[in-house]
Amino acid sequence: MKSIYLVLDMQNDLVHADGASGKGPLGEQVRAREIIARTATAIARARAEGIPIAFVRVAFSDDHREANPNSQVFGPIAKNGILKMNAWGGQVHEALAPQDGEWDIVKHRVSPFYQTRLELLLKREGIERIYCSGVSTQAVVQATVRDAHDRDFDVVLLEDCCASPSAQEHENSVASISRFCSVANSELAFT
Repeated sequence: MKSIYLVLDMQNDLVHADGASGKGPLGEQVRAREIIARTATAIARARAEGIPIAFVRVAFSDDHREANPNSQVFGPIAKNGILKMNAWGGQVHEALAPQDGEWDIVKHRVSPFYQTRLELLLKREGIERIYCSGVSTQAVVQATVRDAHDRDFDVVLLEDCCASPSAQEHENSVASISRFCSVANSELAFT
């Protein structure tokens, strides 16, 4: 079965210790769960198995024109000036080092399938299985799992490479979506 690994929203503003969210509860969970190191190892394992990598980023123009100012999620992003597409905060964390030829999917909403080229590229490449992980479990990870499931992809969640602002939110989210995907440990997923 042809597969891909979607690395979801692992951007500096969200996961780096100096990022906007990296200084708060989400950053604390990212560090406590060793999400960056685990994700880097999962990426290396996928590459070694010949599984392509796609980096999904939530990012906006400098003026945040794509962000809904009335959204509980995107309004504060625009107000705080974070997740700018071409700025440090909107880039993938350097420890995850995207390589030439790997996909960069930019989204302006929670789901990576909403008004992006992701589904078109997956279908063109004949992808049947999606491995995924990232932050936050209750947002982009849940949306990805549910939307991929409804598009008839086999979905494998790398649970140990995901985090939310609290351990409880993460556990609740995994329990909620586990009927739409397989839940795996990244150490065993690509073998």
